Amino acid sequence: MEKTSEKNTAAFTHLSTLSQYFIPFGNYIFPIIIWSSYKDKSEFASHHGKQALNFQLSLLLYTLILALIAIPIFIGILFQNIPLEAIINDEDFIIRNLNLEGNIGLLSVGITAVVLFGLLKIVEFFLVIYASIKASNGEYYKYPLTIPFIK
Repeated sequence: MEKTSEKNTAAFTHLSTLSQYFIPFGNYIFPIIIWSSYKDKSEFASHHGKQALNFQLSLLLYTLILALIAIPIFIGILFQNIPLEAIINDEDFIIRNLNLEGNIGLLSVGITAVVLFGLLKIVEFFLVIYASIKASNGEYYKYPLTIPFIK
């Protein structure tokens, strides 16, 4: 049976990943600090610290893959249409010669990658909350689709 302090530490490790919305790289820094402080003291806190870090590293990898798909597509489509003529009237901004007809397939792939990224961030938020609830209840939790970087 885990002590209340171990449960709180494990739950706080998961919740500390949400600091990414306020502090750049907080989703890596704070879990590493908490995990490295408690990994030798508590197997339960160590398990949850590893899970939180592995999940964040997996999300980073998935985000980089989506970015490597979407960014070149959008840049390539933009540069194919570089001779854009923009007209600025009093209140109107008109772009002429923007042709997306031949690029609908690529554009769809790029937009799909961006939508998947958005869904990934939403799913991340809810999984972090769920994992922290499981940890606070004293249960072991393993994030889905997580690559075990730290064993």
